[in-house]
Amino acid sequence: MDRKQLKTLIAVVEQRSFSGAARALGTVQSNVSAHVARLERELGAELVDRATTTATAEGELVLERARRIESEFESLEADVASMRDVISGDVRLGSIGTTARWLVPPLMNGLNAEHPGVHVVVLDASTSSLVLGLLAGSIDIAVLNLPVDDPEVVVEPLFDEERLVIVPDGHPLFDRSSVTLEELAEYELLLEARGTSFRDTLDRYAETHGITLRAKAEFDGMRLLTSLAFGGFGVGIVPASAVPAELSGPWRAIPVDGLPGRRVGLATRRRTLLTAAQRAALETIRGIVATGESVPRGIRVIPD
Repeated sequence: MDRKQLKTLIAVVEQRSFSGAARALGTVQSNVSAHVARLERELGAELVDRATTTATAEGELVLERARRIESEFESLEADVASMRDVISGDVRLGSIGTTARWLVPPLMNGLNAEHPGVHVVVLDASTSSLVLGLLAGSIDIAVLNLPVDDPEVVVEPLFDEERLVIVPDGHPLFDRSSVTLEELAEYELLLEARGTSFRDTLDRYAETHGITLRAKAEFDGMRLLTSLAFGGFGVGIVPASAVPAELSGPWRAIPVDGLPGRRVGLATRRRTLLTAAQRAALETIRGIVATGESVPRGIRVIPD
């Protein structure tokens, strides 16, 4: 097998047709069919279901490795270019939405100024999805909630941030300067889903203090939870970075006494060699957080 066959298989599945793959690769459909057929003969398995143009079970396995191989080829080319003092290449960055909202603009500006050849693709997702993306090789770097308990993932703490409660106008707690978790337990709350880092930390703290939280609704995504809280749907517990400084409305963001903050960090795959472009993105992120210039209120940078 060769790289051309693997690239063709990826294109067929992503384009959902042999003709679409031919257009994407700048070749003719007969070449695409021939490359896939040769790869199938060599592996002794059907990789693409011709009726649906989707990957078979065997095809999914080959696709996962083919994408990693293609990524390594691209990284090799970018690293050789960086030896000539030209850092270039793609960086696939995954980030939790509340952090991406304020981190991505200065990241893009910094890379455009220092390394214009670096192209960043940003994925907004939950921590659990980002970890899966790292392990699958579809993400190079992730900004996510800590802790992450996976031996194949290397983490680096970036900052801690307060947890706040968004209270709509007219609610009994609206005029308070701060609240306790015991007081919040008297009301139904908008909460992240069980199994997420943010919710698990909250539940552990509540259990330690003999508190039971009641969920009005649960979400596997902080941005949706926050937007519903801003819209007056209910009282929601959110991280400080979820509250934009320029946003106002019939609600208040109130500190929760004694509640531990959320820790956010960087994550990469353990068994990988970062490209020059990926290292440049990491250093830019570290610099943004360290200077504190674009960091929202309620965030405490973790010193080196």
